[in-house]
This record gives sequence, structure tokens and C-alpha cells, in this order.
Amino acid sequence: MATRRSNGEGGLSWNEARQRWVGRVSLGYNADGKRRIGTVSARTKTEAKNKLRALLRDHDDGLPTQRAYTVGDAVETWLVHGLVGRDPNTVANRTSLARTHVIPGLGKRRLAELTAAEIDRWLADKATTLSTDTLQRLLSILRQSIRRAQARDLVKRNVALLCDLPKGQPGRPSKSLTREQAERLLRAAGDNPTMNAYVVVPLLTGARTEELRA
Repeated sequence: MATRRSNGEGGLSWNEARQRWVGRVSLGYNADGKRRIGTVSARTKTEAKNKLRALLRDHDDGLPTQRAYTVGDAVETWLVHGLVGRDPNTVANRTSLARTHVIPGLGKRRLAELTAAEIDRWLADKATTLSTDTLQRLLSILRQSIRRAQARDLVKRNVALLCDLPKGQPGRPSKSLTREQAERLLRAAGDNPTMNAYVVVPLLTGARTEELRA
């Protein structure tokens, strides 16, 4: 079907393959001179026209218009640009957490349509298997990713800031010797140099006993 246009409201056309009305409108030009095209879709022509008008209003008001930008897009962009200069171990940890938990859980959601309730449900589900410390890192990744997108006019607000951190599962208990345990073991070891080193080195370096055992 030919594109039907309303003056100043972009164009509407029927997409047979998707069985949806698709609206497109010019939103000016990017910094590189390429034309920016805003796109919406809906099951009915009226709904598509309303979405297109809302898109134009947002554009005129200087609000974000890239509604197809997803949470996954925001997180992946933050992984590339938001961790520059950070310690390699931190980069590896945040990348692993983002791609194991954040993107699979929320990545397909359009960032402009993400709600605090959806984040709350996602965190509550993760709290059944992950520690509180890990949950804190996941929420931090999400907040920083959205904040970066917000600063670039890709979303109006950072809904992750509205969410509280739930209590997760207890973390792994430490297997390091306590000072009392170390003193008892030293007394029992007597003059055995090997055993003395096994006790003293962890106390001085903070290494776990199982690490030295290996």
C-alpha cells in the first residue's frame, strides 16, 4: 500500500509482512549530515498516527526520540565506553555480570518503556540465587548504563534510580583462619617450619588457606 501522508506528521504505510501500520518521519540530521528517521508501528492506523504525533512532540520538546533503543543497547554501549581506564579485573567482572544477568533479563526491553516495576521483579528473581553484593553490582551496571543513555538524550529518566536493592543470598563464608585458630595451630605446630609458614603467610598476605594448599 502506498505511503499516506498527513501534512507535518510524517508518513504512514501498511506493512503486509508484519501486519502492522508503520509510521516514519524526518527528525532532522545527525552530526555527520545523515538524515534521522523516526519510526513507530502499531496494529491500527489510528494508534500508529498517535504514536507518530507523540514522537514529533518529543522531538519538538527536545526529548528522546529513539524509542527502538533497548536496555541491551545501553548496557553494551556502557561496557564499551563507560569502563575506559578501569582495572582489567573490574572490566572483566562487570562485562561478565552484564552479559550473564542484565542483558538476558532486561536487554530486549525498549529503554524508553522500561519501568521501575519491571526492574523490581527482575531484582527479586535474581535475589533468590545471587548474593546481595552481586545484586548491588547488577543494579549499578543498570543505573550507569541508563545514566549514560540519558545524558545523550536517549531516554527521559533513569528509572533504575527509583528501585531499592533487595536482600540476596548469604555470600560464601571465608575459609581463612581466624587469629584464634592461627594461634592454636602455631602452638600445636611447635618448631615445624613448614606448618609455621602455612599459618603465618596467610596472616601477612591475606591469602586463603585453600589457595596455599593448591
